[in-house]
Amino acid sequence: MKLIGPFKQIITLANLPLRGKLSDHQLEIIENGGILIENGKIAEVGNYEKLNTENPAAEKELPDDIQIAVPAFTDSHTHICFGGNRANDFAMRNAGKTYLEIAESGGGIWSSVQHTRNASEEELLKTTLERIDFLISLGITTIEIKSGYGLDLENELKMLRVIKKAQTLTKATLVPTCLSAHLKPRDFEGTSKAYLDYILEQILPKVKEEDLANRVDIFIEKSAFQPEESKAFLIKAKDLGFEITVHADQFTPGSSRIAVEVGAKSADHLEATIDEDIAFLAKSETVATALPGASLGLGEKFTPARKILDQGGILAIASDWNPGSAPMGNLIAQASILATFEKLSTAEVLAGITFRSAFALSLEDRGTLEKGKKADFVTFKTDNFQNILYQQGSLKAESVYIDGEKI
Repeated sequence: MKLIGPFKQIITLANLPLRGKLSDHQLEIIENGGILIENGKIAEVGNYEKLNTENPAAEKELPDDIQIAVPAFTDSHTHICFGGNRANDFAMRNAGKTYLEIAESGGGIWSSVQHTRNASEEELLKTTLERIDFLISLGITTIEIKSGYGLDLENELKMLRVIKKAQTLTKATLVPTCLSAHLKPRDFEGTSKAYLDYILEQILPKVKEEDLANRVDIFIEKSAFQPEESKAFLIKAKDLGFEITVHADQFTPGSSRIAVEVGAKSADHLEATIDEDIAFLAKSETVATALPGASLGLGEKFTPARKILDQGGILAIASDWNPGSAPMGNLIAQASILATFEKLSTAEVLAGITFRSAFALSLEDRGTLEKGKKADFVTFKTDNFQNILYQQGSLKAESVYIDGEKI
């Protein structure tokens, strides 16, 4: 047993509802607090002196300076397994080029597909681990990672095998998602429906056989897959035993409704979601995941997070870290900026990057600091937890703990 503390403040996020708006007054803040750890789980959180008196045999770990502690963060939507670089896309977009013009000049998703196909497993593993380490340094200990830059059997499996290998080399929790339905590859001879059938018949059985992912995603958009074929694909993927999630309403509305209708765990993006679909989504069990990094990278409006929360929805916030539309990767900075534009409370943001985002990945064993939960937490050298968002990502994590061990 180990007692860590004392901390100036511990923000537990305990006893908060899964859905709907939150006030900062609802936050449980333990002053002069300690965290008691046993077998990688939280045994108790409370006043440090009391815990110290009641557990005299516990190993003591003292912070170096005044620090606060919060639950470790979950990034529930990333594309960090990729080859190449699309800085030229960003420059062209800022110079006024359209998505189609960039794609026709050799950029876009297809550029990432070509680079990822050309990269070896060793190269992909190295760069993926580097990005994982960066996310850990921000206090993110649970990371969803998608395939989707392979777009054929060989290369989609290559990506997912890299993610599986990476899990053996990091203490962070990695959640792989098969996004073979990112778009129809240029070298596939056939319709988009035929390509979706190819995924269902060729790729997903192998993914299941090798236990490479339990989640399936699809990009529903005019430039990718159309609503009806996507809905049929998702139902079949679910029948195969996969949990499903959807890239929904990024540029055009309507697909978030499909996500709800098929029982998707989450609908991610939602920048174009219209009011009647916000209401439909907010009443469902499907998590609404905002991706402010994509809004910043593309110069698009933000997910209507305030409306979603006000109508009782479950709001998660993730980075969408990818080489094209969201290259920043800094979830804390992105969430802070989203809060400014959407008028989100600190409690709503912290919930959106902890237990609510973990719920989007079906991981309900983490995201709060309370008895029985996974002992993943992050500390900051400050005397006020509000500084995490106030400094918009410039306040760096001091220490990151996974299963109660400082890494």
